[in-house]
Amino acid sequence: MAVGSEGDRPSGSAERGPLVRLLFGSMAAQTLRAAVGLRVVELIGDGERTAAEVAEAAGTQPQATLRLLRALAGLGVLREGGTGPGAFSVAPTGALLDPAHPESVTSLVTMFTEPMMLRAWEHLDVSVRTGGTSFDPLFGKGFFAHLKEHPELSAEFNTAMSQGTRETAALLPGLFDFGRYGTVADIGGGDGTLLAAVLNAHPQLCGVVYDSAEGLAQAPGTLARSGLGERCSLVAGDFFRSVPEGLDLYLLKSIVHDWNDEQVVTILGHCATALAPRGRVLIVEQVLPRTVPVGQVGQVGTAYLTDLNMLVNVGGRERTRADFDAVCARAGLEVVSVAPLPEPNPYSLIETRVATRVANGLHRTFP
Repeated sequence: MAVGSEGDRPSGSAERGPLVRLLFGSMAAQTLRAAVGLRVVELIGDGERTAAEVAEAAGTQPQATLRLLRALAGLGVLREGGTGPGAFSVAPTGALLDPAHPESVTSLVTMFTEPMMLRAWEHLDVSVRTGGTSFDPLFGKGFFAHLKEHPELSAEFNTAMSQGTRETAALLPGLFDFGRYGTVADIGGGDGTLLAAVLNAHPQLCGVVYDSAEGLAQAPGTLARSGLGERCSLVAGDFFRSVPEGLDLYLLKSIVHDWNDEQVVTILGHCATALAPRGRVLIVEQVLPRTVPVGQVGQVGTAYLTDLNMLVNVGGRERTRADFDAVCARAGLEVVSVAPLPEPNPYSLIETRVATRVANGLHRTFP
């Protein structure tokens, strides 16, 4: 009998529990989606409410509501029993499901449980067999083209990306010497959350948010709230064709992982060509370790799920340091440093510059 076979282990061995918890992960996600859709956290508020009171306010069936609230308590989103069974308050984690909370993740929850995104995951095995997306054959177009045709979904996606960027926006301005430079372009910068944080922390900087018209839809509001209308402009365009010319810094957060290597070389190549002398291209992405660390199932495990999400939905990928070195070299850039952001933030800041030989005019390798 092979070592580790079923006969070697008692029934209900310790290995079963982690697998079952993983199996129930999609159910937990849908429970969060229901909580957001029914405004559970908003209805409970800062105090405590019974399931019957929540049901009356939400217009839901009382017994089913009790079951949902208990499931949310089991997930650590709510707490039950302050004044007795059936009475619930909001746990600190659950407070982030209130859209009015400054760190709200409601749009992230809504977007990552959106049936459109999950449908491609149903065909993960097909993507693994072919190496291509599942989304494109299912919908007859690419992910971002689909968003363009559905403005409400596109707006939700933009908000989700903003919510996913806020933590990085709070950290990045202090992790790089922006004070040495005068201009910065956020390529694929969406609603401007990241660039607004950088500009507010460094008053000498002027900036450009560069994205598609759909990506920029919420950016005017972000700049107005930040008081940056005179120091930041919005430019609509296609980074596969060009980027704004002559800026000191080009910043790309969560852009490179959306695209395959050839597309990344094109995007970074445009940045390298447009870059002012002695400028930098700053890439903010997750950097996968050379091998998967043993026993780490938290943030590291999530990075590999994100990698699969890129596979099935958009055709991109997460990358190792060696992968970044390779695509940057092909684009005429060289990696200067890779600095992980403070934990638990999963991202790293990858600083690049025009490769020495390219800067000297000896060759250029990107299209």
